[in-house]
Amino acid sequence: MSDPGPSPLPPGLPAVGARTGSRGTTGPGTGARPALPGPPSFARTRPADAPAAPDGARPAQEDTVTARRSAMARILSGPTGLGTASLHPCRTEPPAVPEASPAVPQAPEATGAPAAGTPVPGLYHHPVPEPDQARVEEVSRRIKRWAVDEVQAFPPEWEDQFDGFSVGRYMVACHPDAPTVDHLMIATRLMVAENAVDDCYCEDHGGSPIGLGSRLLLAHTALDPLHTTGEYEPAWLASLGSDAPRRAYRSAMEYFVRQSSASQADRYRHDMARLHLGYLAEAAWSQEDHVPEVWEYLAMRQFNNFRPCPTITDTVGGYELPADLHALPAMQRVIALAGNATTIVNDLYSYTKELNSPGRHLNLPVVIAEREGVSERDAYLKAVEVHNDLMHAFESEAAALAAACPVPTVLRFLRGVAVWVDGNHYWHQTNTYRYSLPDFW
Repeated sequence: MSDPGPSPLPPGLPAVGARTGSRGTTGPGTGARPALPGPPSFARTRPADAPAAPDGARPAQEDTVTARRSAMARILSGPTGLGTASLHPCRTEPPAVPEASPAVPQAPEATGAPAAGTPVPGLYHHPVPEPDQARVEEVSRRIKRWAVDEVQAFPPEWEDQFDGFSVGRYMVACHPDAPTVDHLMIATRLMVAENAVDDCYCEDHGGSPIGLGSRLLLAHTALDPLHTTGEYEPAWLASLGSDAPRRAYRSAMEYFVRQSSASQADRYRHDMARLHLGYLAEAAWSQEDHVPEVWEYLAMRQFNNFRPCPTITDTVGGYELPADLHALPAMQRVIALAGNATTIVNDLYSYTKELNSPGRHLNLPVVIAEREGVSERDAYLKAVEVHNDLMHAFESEAAALAAACPVPTVLRFLRGVAVWVDGNHYWHQTNTYRYSLPDFW
């Protein structure tokens, strides 16, 4: 890992941890990412000699717009100033050249430009450039070789589904600042491993809510090793190769810890424990045939969500956000909002797919329709609004944190999370193999 150097906290940083519960504002549906205002806890104090606003008067809109643009532009441009050159996205490798090894079947994205897809109407998002096709092809080739040869992550009859997932295009779009393909492969293996657990333990490839807690606990030991006695350790080690999810978790984690610091690895384990807790809540509702309240569903989705993916953006980028800065309450809120927004994107794009699957799948439109007594169409459109509110809050809080704590690694990390959010939407929109939209417009 490259060492970005010390990250002295700017004066007044403890105020970053104070929360006021403010929310973002409504913005346009698409286009360049806007800069949104920070919550009151981040606002600068009015100078003593500045005239007070008349009672009932609104703040000067020109100053607010300028502050929005400046804050978010700072995030997306990355860190600047003396000693920050090493923190900028860069490539440290020549264009990938496939090895002269036995050919491995290519994923769909390696054969041509992806379909444009149709974004959910009214969904607040930002277009992204098409991912580097050479990198997409190389990541696709490597990940299939790993999944087939190293960990046997799926049987031959699932090959078309593995290809259709287009994980190479997904990860290249989400991590454009990865210095090398090796760095991209860190995220790609973990993504495939997480989906193997979801499919085989939770979903329709053999998954079941019955006994899920035991399966998840034992799989989690592939990420967070068991420390036991010499007598019992061999049995545990043997168990790590007993099924595809554990094989994938173990191998992906071994690759990850070679590139990450101890702090980054511990952060990832914590986020995966959160994910598994969310799986268990959803499984409990399934066993009871219970539809939660909307707020309960959103609480579950804060745990059963994409959070482990954007929080490794610094490892994939070849640098480290120090643990004390990652632990700031304001940073934790930004990360949580990003995870929540990206997960509702999944609910919206997978809605039709899940309706056509056996059983009842909980997603935000389904829960809103059931609990608020509205039509499927109105529930779906309400879910779009929920997503948009989460996105505006994410952008507002990220801009505020960038202004309050302009440490280079913080700025680059915030930029990485924002880019991951946009790349995640891009993948859902363009993956027409998996997703199609309902006819609600």
